[in-house]
Amino acid sequence: MDFKALEGKNVEIQVGDNTYKRHAIETHYIQLGESYIDIVKQYVSPIYEEGDIVSFSEKIISLCQKNIVYKKDVKVSGLAKFLSKFAMRSDAGVGVDNPYKMQFAIDLNGRLKVIWAAIAGGICKLFGKRGVFYEIVGQEVSGLDGFYGDVFSDYSEFGIRIPKDPNGVCNEIYKATGVKSMIVDANDFNQEILGKADAIEYTDEELIGMIKDNPCGQTKTLTPMVLIRKQ
Repeated sequence: MDFKALEGKNVEIQVGDNTYKRHAIETHYIQLGESYIDIVKQYVSPIYEEGDIVSFSEKIISLCQKNIVYKKDVKVSGLAKFLSKFAMRSDAGVGVDNPYKMQFAIDLNGRLKVIWAAIAGGICKLFGKRGVFYEIVGQEVSGLDGFYGDVFSDYSEFGIRIPKDPNGVCNEIYKATGVKSMIVDANDFNQEILGKADAIEYTDEELIGMIKDNPCGQTKTLTPMVLIRKQ
């Protein structure tokens, strides 16, 4: 097969002593409640070979799970509006400078914990350490996407949470299709493995190395999956 990389990305990447090719898999626009098993069968199974790994964007799995929170159900408080004014905007995606995401953090963690996280985060920034706010409020907050329509207009109406049971999802996909997969929260600045199939023998560090340049892309590419093949 011909491996295809997005503009500005490379097909090949070196991880330690090994070289891997990556193929950005273009799909239709995934809707809420679709079956990730059917998506794998449609787009991955025809090109998958034994030994390959498929990397899934966490947003696609969450959309399939309907694991979202609607903007209309988030009641933005004065505290959320106030704290969001002091948050730094990131090119990586929606942050707590968005009052809806800040309110999500408050609803999930409570007012006192979020206030403490904001204070601690602000102090640590003075000493050059960033990300402390998210370390305190947790992965559910840092991984929340959506609440803005810059890329896809309907994403402005809801926030997309991180997938439920990502390891279980990957094992379910492997059992149904034989495809070894991982679910990642990745952008052009950071990559994190949220879950992977038990059948994958690579370490998280090795897997992150395979996607460290975010081969899925950052904008409206419709490439939520990447097939990775060792050379």
